[in-house]
Amino acid sequence: MSLQKINTRNTILILMIVAAVAMRFVSYKFPVLSNFTPVGAIALFGGAYFTDKWKAYLVPLAALFVSDIFINYLYTSKWVLYYSGSIWMYLCFALMVLVGTFIKKVNVGTVGLASLVSVLIHWLIMDLPWLYGTLYPHTLAGYGASLVAAIPFEMNMVYGDLLFGTLLFGGFELAKSKYTVLQSKKQLAL
Repeated sequence: MSLQKINTRNTILILMIVAAVAMRFVSYKFPVLSNFTPVGAIALFGGAYFTDKWKAYLVPLAALFVSDIFINYLYTSKWVLYYSGSIWMYLCFALMVLVGTFIKKVNVGTVGLASLVSVLIHWLIMDLPWLYGTLYPHTLAGYGASLVAAIPFEMNMVYGDLLFGTLLFGGFELAKSKYTVLQSKKQLAL
């Protein structure tokens, strides 16, 4: 595959991720959409489509990091680069990228299953009770209470992943069918 094809493919992937990340700002304006964001879909998308795995991790995590800075500023009027749960959150999204790398054939079933797995990862890790100080007891019961309280937010994440996953994966698959420059070496060899 020529350098031109690689650069075009990567540029399109990055532009799609940046466009999707912009949708994170909608949930700031409409709090009822809390967690209805494209971040899980972006992580899966990056993992599935970047042929260089370091880009699969770097691009979605960098997009998340930069958008977090601006979203945190909107909420706090401060430039926040790090907060107490950020390591756990970025770990979740790195794991979601990893899940995306296992998507070998893009279809409704594989992307849907990967979306549910990524939400499950987020739910089980981000709702650990010690991440919230004294909000929940640091016991198994506290963890259960935290998980139950998070269900509405995680459902929004399911819906967001499904919608944005459909747009990202479907859009790129459609573009690949029309423009061979977007296809991977493996697809061109078939």
